[in-house]
Amino acid sequence: MTVHLVGAGPGDVELLTLKAARLLAAADAVVVDRLVGPEILDLISPGAERYDVGKTPGRPGPTQGQINDLIVALGQRLDTVVRLKGGDPYIFGRGIEEADACRAAAIDVEVVPGITSAIAGPAAAGISVTERHVSSGCCIVTAHQDPKSDTTNWQALADSGLTVVVLMGARRAVSIAATLMAAGRPAATPSAVITNAARDGETVWAGRLDQLGVEPVASPSILVIGPVAARAVATGEFDPTVLDGLRDRHLASQ
Repeated sequence: MTVHLVGAGPGDVELLTLKAARLLAAADAVVVDRLVGPEILDLISPGAERYDVGKTPGRPGPTQGQINDLIVALGQRLDTVVRLKGGDPYIFGRGIEEADACRAAAIDVEVVPGITSAIAGPAAAGISVTERHVSSGCCIVTAHQDPKSDTTNWQALADSGLTVVVLMGARRAVSIAATLMAAGRPAATPSAVITNAARDGETVWAGRLDQLGVEPVASPSILVIGPVAARAVATGEFDPTVLDGLRDRHLASQ
């Protein structure tokens, strides 16, 4: 009896791993997140039990404790259980909590990594989150964090010069922009919003940091903040000449 924590990738069925597809076809039960694409769900064995535990923003849904209990109960009863999670199960997916719950109940766990939307979403929009002479790294943060336990050091992020990729940040786009500008990121910093990344209906907005979130940001969206976001200019309104100035300043500081 094994529970497989499977990453479904950013949404496009062709970005699903071969191992994930094989497990879905063989599963006795599948526990599904909200953002898993319909074409991926079509790969689930017709005879498998299916449980939808997706959480919709602003609506009641199962608690993490209830999801853990469900996975454990299925793992104690069935041979092959798939916990199907959008993106990668260990990137803000609480996969480690589910793995801990299974192991505490003496249930075997296998993790099947998936392509995280934090990298694939920007890439599909033409943005490389790292770029030589522009950004030597990136930091992936979640905006969906309890303020009482949020340990994100926004000052350090602003000072680092790294590309900032924010997941689950649609409703907090304005406050995130304000926080980074207050910490020293220039108002003209290129920024992008990728909505429904790697899915039908994908849209890309590009602009300045001080414009981020002025227009409502739909969910699910990925926020990309840093000079690399100027690569999204083809579908946005950002002035690409700003990138040259930012690159020049970066080189001068080396």
